[in-house]
Amino acid sequence: MKFRTRLLIAFGVVVMVPLLVFGLGIRTAMSRRVAAEYEERINLLVGVIRADLVREEDRISARLRAVKDRMVADNRLRSAVLRGDDRAYILDYAGDAMRLAGLDFLQIQNGDRRVVSSGHFRNEFDRFGAFATPGGVTLIRAATAEGPFLVIARPDTVHVAGQVFDLVGGIAADSAYLARLASDPDFGVALHVPSDSTSAASSDSAAQVVVPLPYVNAVDEPNRIQLAQIVVSHNSGLLAALLQNINLWFGVAILVAALAALLLASWLSTRISAPVEARIAIGDLARQVNHDVKNGLAPLRNVFRHLIQVARDTPAELPQVFAERQGTVESSITYLETLAANYAKLSPQSERKATDVNAVVRETIGASGAVRTKLAEGLPPVSADALVLRRVIENLVSNALDSLDGKAGTVTVTTEGGKGVVRIAVRDTGRGMSKAELDRAFNDFYTTKAGGTGLGLSIVRRLVLDSNGSLDVETEPGKGSMFVVEIPVQ
Repeated sequence: MKFRTRLLIAFGVVVMVPLLVFGLGIRTAMSRRVAAEYEERINLLVGVIRADLVREEDRISARLRAVKDRMVADNRLRSAVLRGDDRAYILDYAGDAMRLAGLDFLQIQNGDRRVVSSGHFRNEFDRFGAFATPGGVTLIRAATAEGPFLVIARPDTVHVAGQVFDLVGGIAADSAYLARLASDPDFGVALHVPSDSTSAASSDSAAQVVVPLPYVNAVDEPNRIQLAQIVVSHNSGLLAALLQNINLWFGVAILVAALAALLLASWLSTRISAPVEARIAIGDLARQVNHDVKNGLAPLRNVFRHLIQVARDTPAELPQVFAERQGTVESSITYLETLAANYAKLSPQSERKATDVNAVVRETIGASGAVRTKLAEGLPPVSADALVLRRVIENLVSNALDSLDGKAGTVTVTTEGGKGVVRIAVRDTGRGMSKAELDRAFNDFYTTKAGGTGLGLSIVRRLVLDSNGSLDVETEPGKGSMFVVEIPVQ
């Protein structure tokens, strides 16, 4: 056997065994990741449904408030309640109010939960009305001339002429509503009520997640509260097809990799510098990720330090302070999640759209008392990615705070309009920079801070240029710096 052949075989064994082990590890990890992401998509959809129920509760509450205001201001209704006459007006009242308020269901009940006026049937007068649990929404099976239908409803009360009336109003939970909830085409959303014969799980469904909901059958059992379910499910065949595709392309990738490894062995040996360059690139990316994550964690750290201080000094104010700072926590978490999603793609593409600069500044700064803001009103939207704009402001504000060196000073963020642009200025009263420092400030890995990455201003400049904007600096040693970003309007 020729030496070349033996060398080729030896190289194949040395390369292929680790490659197979590594490939099998990747394939296993990918399979688990696909299954986990599929489950996460279900959980996200469940979160959307829960949030939608809260929004619907708020909308129904607002419409019921409109009905209450109308009832309180209606002199004819007050007179009818006091005198006990004009019964026809009272019987028809709920139907007119329901249509004007944009509701699909409305009952006005007396203190004994007897129907005084129904939005659908006059002959429901004096029957027991639908019961809706307070503190949330209730799924109600209500009756109409066309047949029963499901509504998402909530209760309220109103005082008219010294009497207390209960209002139960809601919107239809029909196929259009469910279609709106099922925003992901790979998943289905269905309502299962106790009398529904389809409540059992489908045999071809690999996973079902249930959102419980109080249920009242106002047609047959208006006084009985049961439990309905909003069920989110997906077809098991779809997940199996995805895993099968992973296995198929894993096999193809192994074959191609093996062929490429054997044919390019000699070329790879001459290109020993390539792995070194790859490591440098990975290190650069790691530094950038580290820098962005630290910027996202800084507001969280400040919030929790504030909460610890309040808990220690004035614990009674802790719930109020937590409510005030909750927006900052949620905003920072969203920022970090979006960063993670972008870095997972390795080459994130910014999405330019109409963006409110002041809204991004407020979201970035949060309730921090360390940074002042002077935001001009009525600014036009700019053409930029909100996440990109936030990263720019985060970096500039973080650098400004660092420049104070823990001493007394101020950091101010201002916005103003210009000719076809919106200006964002971050001014500090910190140490400032000399001309030599300013000349190198935007170079990669140049930093004057202990433990700094030297990527902050480099990232800022790249992000601003990618947004077709401009960046200017005014600085003087001992007197602070001002960074001015101009972004074109939409």
